[in-house]
Amino acid sequence: MFKDRHDAGIQLAKKLKYYQAEKPIILALPRGGVPIGYEVAQALNAPLDVFVVRKVGTPWNPELGVGAIAPGVKILDEEVLQMLNLQASDLKKIIDQEQQELKRRLQLYRQGEDYLNIVGKTVILIDDGLATGVTTRAAIQAVKKLKPAKLILAVPVGPLDTIKALKNSVDELICLEIPADFYSVSSFYLSFPQVSDEEVITLLKQAKEKGE
Repeated sequence: MFKDRHDAGIQLAKKLKYYQAEKPIILALPRGGVPIGYEVAQALNAPLDVFVVRKVGTPWNPELGVGAIAPGVKILDEEVLQMLNLQASDLKKIIDQEQQELKRRLQLYRQGEDYLNIVGKTVILIDDGLATGVTTRAAIQAVKKLKPAKLILAVPVGPLDTIKALKNSVDELICLEIPADFYSVSSFYLSFPQVSDEEVITLLKQAKEKGE
């Protein structure tokens, strides 16, 4: 059980400390991954950036993820679509909305600045936890297109089946807690409030100032 995201970040940083010598770049998935990524970046004296990914939900439940989008990447879980009797065309409106939200967040968080150059670098991709892993899979594919030398996925908590499914798509996967009974990411935090856009922007700004 983690006190909050900052506590989870401090604990995760201890497991990642040996990467400090590689001068890694920390990429956090907003919004929930940013407080965790901030703590890891501070501990490893590494730059922090965001990598925006959006979940694609069903028309009747936005939280029920059937896919995800990231810059230049779209993933749909065909197996889940079949189970729910959905066609890709049924999701067009939702995908269009999520594309707009992705653009909005990129503009808001980055203020027109380009991504940090990760070509040939060690990248640590961070979120506050895994559930189905569909958004993380989209992020991994999109980050790989930017040609890092090494990609590490680091999260505080996630279910075993998702860990197994993602393990081979990164160079290393670090997960602090892999519980036998997994219900939701939030159930492993004492405090798990929604992270606001303002908090994301503040943490990115603080990380940048401390790195200068």
